[in-house]
Formats: sequence, structure tokens, C-alpha cells
Amino acid sequence: MADKILGNNQVNIYGEVVSDFTFSHEVYGEGFYMVYLSVKRLSQVFDTIPLMISERLLDITKDYRGMYMEASGQFRSYNRHEENHNRLVLSVFVRDVRVDELENEVEKPNYIFLDGYLCKPPVYRKTPLGREIADLLVAVNRSYGKSDYIPCICWGRNARYADGFEVGEHVQLWGRIQSREYQKQVGDEEYETRIAYEISVSKLERVEESGEVIAASEISEEDGEETLDL
Repeated sequence: MADKILGNNQVNIYGEVVSDFTFSHEVYGEGFYMVYLSVKRLSQVFDTIPLMISERLLDITKDYRGMYMEASGQFRSYNRHEENHNRLVLSVFVRDVRVDELENEVEKPNYIFLDGYLCKPPVYRKTPLGREIADLLVAVNRSYGKSDYIPCICWGRNARYADGFEVGEHVQLWGRIQSREYQKQVGDEEYETRIAYEISVSKLERVEESGEVIAASEISEEDGEETLDL
């Protein structure tokens, strides 16, 4: 069972360290700290991804800024109460980590696989330029009866395919973690820049409870190629 729980949420991330470590919380005497990586896309755009790392994995007193870090683990969420409402906070919970002083080639610098269940109806829309998008919220089981709630965004053919999903649908998806800045209104005329995190989906499958894949849709956002497997 533990292997199955670990297998339904897999992340591998590689990028430049762009922050110091900041304390997050402590569990049974073990401290956990946040650090941020700048991860390059094929399009040369950079995503800033938060990692949560135990002090037992790395010397968190050291300055790693400008070095490169490869981390594997799970993409996790928790609700943080602020301003009379809950805010979904996401980060990569690191299980293994390696630090390079110089940048190296990594096969999958930003990779995630999720196996979970749709917990809200898909939101399908078109941009002013006509690009098709569908937003999904996927619940992924974790140990001790917990779940992580992961926002995902589908494009093009994947968006059209996801638009037919229902709440409770069992899905598997592959993609990358991306960051996106937005403006949050915090006063009558005051706005604050915040960062949202979501999964940009490259491949999407709908799965029966028997484990059989019903259909799969795949699209490469970076190069514009689309394929569909039925």
C-alpha cells in the first residue's frame, strides 16, 4: 500500500537555487524548510518552484544560491487560513536531493505524474486568441487518510477531452509544474502580486476502476504537436 501511495504522485525537478532556506514547520523534532528553484522550460521561460526539504536531507545553514539542485518527491498541498478564508498552498515535498555547483544535463528537469480523482467539474474556456483551456482539480491520495488537491491545466485537444469528465472520474496525467503570477486585490485600490502553481498537462488518461485505460490524450505544449490515442 505504501508503494502505491508513493507511486501515485511522482515529481522530479532540476533547477537553479534562487533563495535561502526559510523555516516552515517542525514534526517530531524534525525541521522542514522552504527553498525555491528556477526551472527552465523548452521555451526558455523560467518557472519558480517551491521545495520543502527536511534538515536531515541537507545542510540548511549553507547558502546554495547559484548552485543547481535535483530533487525528487511528491507535489503536496495544504490549506493555510488567511483573511477569513483558506488558501491552497503547494510545494514539492522532497524525498531525495542532489546539489551540483555547475549546471548539468538532466533527462527530466521538470516532470510530474499524478494518479487521482477529479473533485470539481472541469472548467473549459477559450482565450481571446481562441486557445482552448480546461482547468481541473485532482485529489491524490496520501498516507494516513490524507489527500493532496492539485490544480491542473489542459490545452488544446487535452482541454476538449477533459471537458467531458465528471466529478469522481479516475484520471492519470503527466506534465510539468508551472508557476504563474497574478494580481490579488487586498484593498479598495491595492493589489498584491502572488504566484500560483499548477500542473501543465501533456498527457491525460481516464481509467476504469479495474485499472484499464479507457482513452488517452496527449499534447506537446512546447512544440505545438498533438496526438490522440484511443
